Amino acid sequence: RTCDQLRCTACDFRVSHFNDYIWDQSCDYLFFRNNMPELSKLRAKMIKKKGARAYACQCSWRSIDEPTDLQTEQQLRWVCGKH
Repeated sequence: RTCDQLRCTACDFRVSHFNDYIWDQSCDYLFFRNNMPELSKLRAKMIKKKGARAYACQCSWRSIDEPTDLQTEQQLRWVCGKH
């Protein structure tokens, strides 16, 4: 489980999450910078994977397919956006 109101303190964007998807390995900073938050554009680099979840803001992205503590990821600046 994760907060559904995550916000990035680096780019000030809401963190989007997509169930049953991972990001293609070719994803890079410019892809997210130019395409967030438009799902129709993001789908070009989404790969279906049951049980996984793809996260992204405008400057960072992660694909998670097993329980992971995102707080240990030093480069992520995602915090609860307050409910």
